[in-house]
Amino acid sequence: MTIYDYDVLKPNNEKYSLAECQGKVVLIVNTATGCGFTPQYKDLENLYELYHDKGLEIIDIPCNQFAGQTPGTDEEIHQFCTLKYHTQFPQMKKSDVNGENALPLFTYLKSQQGFQGFGKGIKAKMMEQMLKKIDKDYKNNPDIKWNFTKFVVDRNGNVVARFEPTGNMDELSKLIDSLI
Repeated sequence: MTIYDYDVLKPNNEKYSLAECQGKVVLIVNTATGCGFTPQYKDLENLYELYHDKGLEIIDIPCNQFAGQTPGTDEEIHQFCTLKYHTQFPQMKKSDVNGENALPLFTYLKSQQGFQGFGKGIKAKMMEQMLKKIDKDYKNNPDIKWNFTKFVVDRNGNVVARFEPTGNMDELSKLIDSLI
């Protein structure tokens, strides 16, 4: 299987086939509207504006599995993102990324790029402290740990990187630039 074998649902319940992304660099991200990382929407939109015409697609999948930080309807989420951050990239139906109801796409992504840590810095330390309270074994499973976990897929459909929400957005940009 490859990433192109998966579908996700649009907010109107139509299927969006990832086969439509063949030949493009794809950034898949689980998002939230009420999270400390929500301002990353601005960075994502900047990436989209910079690279979309060169072959980047961003797939935004809102998720409410982390502290209930995406409580709205799909329409409310879309309105928030477009009004506050002027997002133009495709936003899908709010979905689970972990557990028995996880999108098969995320099960695949996690199998290709497991959790490798939060990196360094104060946000990384804060995430580690919080997750230790939730799951003492969090470091040893590939589950999505929080909102704004990003997976980068190259033009051949290979999942080449996973960026945790604490990951450096400049490094993400450099990787995308190298793949474009």
